[in-house]
Amino acid sequence: MSGAGGNGFSRRRLLAVGGGLAAMAVAGCGSNTGRSSSGSSSGGKPTLSQWYHQYGEPGTQQAVERYAKEYPDATVTVQWTPGDYDKKVASALLTDGGPDVFEYGNGPSIDMIKAGQVVDLSDLLGDAKSDFTPSLISRMTYQDKLYAIPQVTDMQLLVYRKSLLSAAGVQPPQTVDELIAAAKKLTTDKVKGLFVGNDGGVGILGGPALWSAGLDYLTPDNQFGFDDPAAVESLRKLRELFTSKALLLGAPTDWSDPSAFTQGLTAMQFTGLWTLPQIQKALQADFGVLPWPKLNASTGNASVPVGAYGSAVNSKSKNVDAAKKFVKWLWVDQTDKQLDWAQSYGFHIPARKSLAGKADKLKSGPAADAVKFVNEVGHAQTPLLWTPKSGTAYSDALNRIIKNGSDPATEIKAVKAVVEAELKRIAG
Repeated sequence: MSGAGGNGFSRRRLLAVGGGLAAMAVAGCGSNTGRSSSGSSSGGKPTLSQWYHQYGEPGTQQAVERYAKEYPDATVTVQWTPGDYDKKVASALLTDGGPDVFEYGNGPSIDMIKAGQVVDLSDLLGDAKSDFTPSLISRMTYQDKLYAIPQVTDMQLLVYRKSLLSAAGVQPPQTVDELIAAAKKLTTDKVKGLFVGNDGGVGILGGPALWSAGLDYLTPDNQFGFDDPAAVESLRKLRELFTSKALLLGAPTDWSDPSAFTQGLTAMQFTGLWTLPQIQKALQADFGVLPWPKLNASTGNASVPVGAYGSAVNSKSKNVDAAKKFVKWLWVDQTDKQLDWAQSYGFHIPARKSLAGKADKLKSGPAADAVKFVNEVGHAQTPLLWTPKSGTAYSDALNRIIKNGSDPATEIKAVKAVVEAELKRIAG
């Protein structure tokens, strides 16, 4: 969750890794695991430890502790983990003192899965499987086995100021060319047309640029996905935006904060769902939301990046079956708690379609449009087999293309070489 007042290492961080730059380093593990050494409590019930990263919104820690306390079939202790959570989890899974249950951004990494560090949870969903956001289930699945249960959905989307577009005679853009034209027309001596981050979109537009061209990081059969003329054109458009003088650069806050938009520094901004309450408070009904547009009238699709923390089970747990049972209870059976987790501590979409329909905050206006985007044009922000090394290569290439005008076709070939080596390593 990324509440507006949340710290940076939270859900907005989950969606800020546009090129897939998730931390995967392994370091020494602390001794505080929150788990009893025997794996069972004195009362005969198993004892389970559950790890979360430190959320920014007030009330989140108390909520998960309350959920754990209400579980009848085990004694569940919650460890709230500040700092580099990804690194701490990766380290703990190499030991016998790791958590029984833990959350991880977009589900466990492919290296965790390949190393046998996490348990297959395919049998937990049952009839509820079709109710979960499809892009999230797909992202947490490898070789037809599900390795995490999505907890809540976050997304990015394009926000625009209705009054400014109307005054300039601009329609909400449906293609990238229309977006560039609109940004130019909306730019004045006081207002820029579009804000996509102070880096010009390097951090957050890697996925949307591919999806807008009808492509993806990887193909459905896990081959390199964008050695294609449409990708070259799409990445050139990002450079065109950067040099158009219609892009806001050097804003006081970055893309994950709505201040540039609410204070009138930009007419449009690509940002996160979590900013909507602040935007509504500042602008009332004077804004709308859109997905990132398709490349042109005949190519590609509109899209929104979707991310979610998923609940996973450590294969080294002394109580694997009890841990699985707890995960099913909390993230499949307890729909009231799932709705509370999505609605009461910030602004998020439940991971299940039926619950999104019950979330009062999501029933009307731009928030309802956002839910529709997730279900109709949502993409998991990066594929499971898109490793940190692949992400770094793509992000570096985007930086050179957008900021330095490097040739996209040349850069794509270089990224392809890195990605194919990573795919070969994973397959080995």
